[in-house]
Amino acid sequence: METALYLPVKRFLEELGFTVKGEIGGCDLVGLSAGDPPVVVIGELKLAFNLELILQAVDRAPAGDEVWIAAKMSARGKGRESDARYRNLCRRLGFGMLGVTDRGQVEVLVKPPTAAPRREPKVRSRLVAEHQRRQGDPVLGGSTRAPIMTAYRQQALACASALAEGPKSVRELRERCPDAGKILLNNVYGWFERTERGIYRLTEAGHAALNRWPQQRLEVGAGAASPL
Repeated sequence: METALYLPVKRFLEELGFTVKGEIGGCDLVGLSAGDPPVVVIGELKLAFNLELILQAVDRAPAGDEVWIAAKMSARGKGRESDARYRNLCRRLGFGMLGVTDRGQVEVLVKPPTAAPRREPKVRSRLVAEHQRRQGDPVLGGSTRAPIMTAYRQQALACASALAEGPKSVRELRERCPDAGKILLNNVYGWFERTERGIYRLTEAGHAALNRWPQQRLEVGAGAASPL
């Protein structure tokens, strides 16, 4: 699974000074530096170095300052990581290239250049905002089948957790979730039901969500989120 590559690559980038979180805005991982504005690092993961990995990185590149591709090293050393043409292509495109061994060790195969021009600032801003609003790092990069735990879903779960105790007013819920009014009104996931003006209760779908994600019963900070 590609998710097995996430933690080794995350540790590697953290050692370089980045705060890394998985599955943000369609990217397998996004890392931010501590500066203001932060340097945005985007990573894409695959079980093997192939053309699809390059194409994914090309799609993500305009939103980041630095792009890394990472894949598992072949057991016999005959994979694309040993192909000079593949490495040269990464250099020409400005991508870093990481190989991950069976033991979880990360080897730098190609270093990316210094920060590249930001050609899609709006997309970049959305990645930064989602990274900063998301509580912790709840999703392994490379996940493809499970719903992504976005900052919006985390806030919705915070509302659901409060409503599990019984119906509450929007004002009460705002103490735990600043965006409670918008989340309850839009009801993207079908978790909430209005019982009277300004009062909501949890639906069966909401209870099921809390059972599915019990670790996400948390309070969230200020800042509007969108259901990415």
